[in-house]
Amino acid sequence: MDSYLSSPQDFINRELSFLEFNHRVLEEVKDQNNPLFERLKFAAIVISNLDEFYMIRYGTLSDQIHAKIYKRDSSGMTPKEQTTAINRRTRILLDDLYHLVNGKIKKDLKNIGIEFLDHKSLTEEQLSYVDSIYEHSIYPVLTPMVVDSSRPFPLITSETLNIAVLLEDKASLEKHHIGTIQVPNVLDRFYYIPGSSDTEKQYILLEEILKLKLKDLFNAFDILGYSCYRISRNADLEYNEEEADDLLEVIKETIKLRKWGNVIKLEVEKHISSELLEYLMDEFELTKENVFQIDGPLDLRFLHKVSRLHVDESLKFKEIIPLPVPELLSHDDLFQSITHKDALLHHPYDSFSTIVKLVKQAASDPDVLAIKQTLYRVSGNSPIVKALAEAAENGKQVTVLVELKARFDEENNINWALRLEKAGCHVIYGVTGLKTHCKALLIIRRENSEIKRYFHVGTGNYNDITAKLYTDVSLVSCNGELAEDISDLFNRLSGHYKYGKMRQAILAPEDMRNYFTQLIERERKAAKEGHKAYMIAKMNSLVDKDIIEKLYAASKDGVEIDLIIRGICCLRPGIKGLSENIKVRSIVGRFLEHSRIFYFYNRGNEELYISSADWMERNLNKRIELMIPVTNDDAKHKLKTILDLNLKDTAKARVLTSTGEYKRMQTKDDPYNCQEDLIIRTERKFNKYRKRLAKLQREGRL
Repeated sequence: MDSYLSSPQDFINRELSFLEFNHRVLEEVKDQNNPLFERLKFAAIVISNLDEFYMIRYGTLSDQIHAKIYKRDSSGMTPKEQTTAINRRTRILLDDLYHLVNGKIKKDLKNIGIEFLDHKSLTEEQLSYVDSIYEHSIYPVLTPMVVDSSRPFPLITSETLNIAVLLEDKASLEKHHIGTIQVPNVLDRFYYIPGSSDTEKQYILLEEILKLKLKDLFNAFDILGYSCYRISRNADLEYNEEEADDLLEVIKETIKLRKWGNVIKLEVEKHISSELLEYLMDEFELTKENVFQIDGPLDLRFLHKVSRLHVDESLKFKEIIPLPVPELLSHDDLFQSITHKDALLHHPYDSFSTIVKLVKQAASDPDVLAIKQTLYRVSGNSPIVKALAEAAENGKQVTVLVELKARFDEENNINWALRLEKAGCHVIYGVTGLKTHCKALLIIRRENSEIKRYFHVGTGNYNDITAKLYTDVSLVSCNGELAEDISDLFNRLSGHYKYGKMRQAILAPEDMRNYFTQLIERERKAAKEGHKAYMIAKMNSLVDKDIIEKLYAASKDGVEIDLIIRGICCLRPGIKGLSENIKVRSIVGRFLEHSRIFYFYNRGNEELYISSADWMERNLNKRIELMIPVTNDDAKHKLKTILDLNLKDTAKARVLTSTGEYKRMQTKDDPYNCQEDLIIRTERKFNKYRKRLAKLQREGRL
């Protein structure tokens, strides 16, 4: 099972690959085929992605630089070389984004009567209107601060918007002071002001109102200059789990520490004076490499909310209604439907409410004895959590693993964990040293004096909000061997249960890496023996060096490999003698592609799997992940169709070249959009089922 002996030029840098993914999101801002308000949302997503990337990935590299670590990554770059390249690429990304926002986006908004004004362009009537808003709704919340010997520069929280002001004391003109004021995030980011006509809707950003009032807020000083600014802090903080007596308390303390992380990025307005900029750089201990001068409003995440300003539905994607899966409608009782047939769900086309309904039914069913579930990221008002609490209150034995280490969801998960405990659930806070990332639900039911297990396993979180925005697949079944495996998994999570070999399921970190290696090697062996050898892998990210080397070796021996990688991909496809049999594509569309699906031809005995894991070292080595085979013929057909349609996409797909660039698909036909086609196919299938049901009812056969 030898692998190709790789060299650094065979790998794309992980961090730069992520920025290329963010550039593909930026292309959706540019795409005129997307409705205007959707383009605004994509612009906000570009900024959200960058924020998290800097806080975590850049933060990690920053720590390595401070620790004088010079180790090169798989692509041959040191931490310092990586941060330099990241900042360079980010500047290009931000320049391109603001060029769009200040140009085409601004023009398109004006065409539908929406305009954002700066504080210098207001009429006398508008100034009077703004004064009224300021006095009644804004001023009482503000806290202007001046820095001097008795008042140090305040703690500035990561990702908040602030205004720095260069001040001169009216009584003593020799000394300059610095003032700062936070743009309160508890207030609206923008406000309506009367326009010149009924068709015009004019707005002003909150920070523009504050700029108008700086002289009043700092009235003991003359204003020499000002600029909005925003910082990112290193949020990549480690948990000391081994020595923790109470993991819950450790996580709570770590959340608090995030506000003290080192500043790693500073955004300021383009017009900032050199004196004010130098002060901020000194205060935050940054060099110019980590300063980004922005030509426009800082923090474009507010663009998410602009879609509320207009009622014209043509400015948004046509809303889709997730539909029930016909396989689960064969009986009124979901348990009977599942007994009759496995069901594969594909969200958001298939409704996530089916899973919510399953948990709710289990909570009230007198024959259900126990419910076990993993929760990684849940919504703020989760119906799943409410149903689990209800089940415990109804006397069921409910065990829930709430992963407290789910980054940026720690606080939300702590709150849910405490609520579940209060309702009487057994709550596990995670497994020491590992993140529990698998997505599994197990329901134990008494039927005819026997115990029967039902389970749900998916690629995405039990989150009713993201289930409408992310594409994920999941399986509902009562398959005996798999159900026993899921039962063993929960015993492993809740204690120190040592299981033997799994019957069908595959777990990380124990077995998954070796299992994937065996599947790849099996295709490689088939190719060597002259048989057709083919595999498809769909996931979020491909980073793991060992897996990539296995794929290179398989490609060299003739295995045809299609990779559908939404985000980071460190593999270089299309290199003669190395990866010429590997094709990589990324789909960025209205839904975030989040499914992990794996297909292996296996000499005609096709095998398909769904998993919670990407091909990354953290997933395969440092997380509890779950993969299951899909064996039901209809479910396999549905998975194969999803993969086939992904590979056909020419509208939203980009193809990765050996240089690390992504290029649009070239086609003479109309561009094919697999996500839009899947909406149509799901509606067609459901309508066909309803017609068949109505016919059976008319004939008296139901």
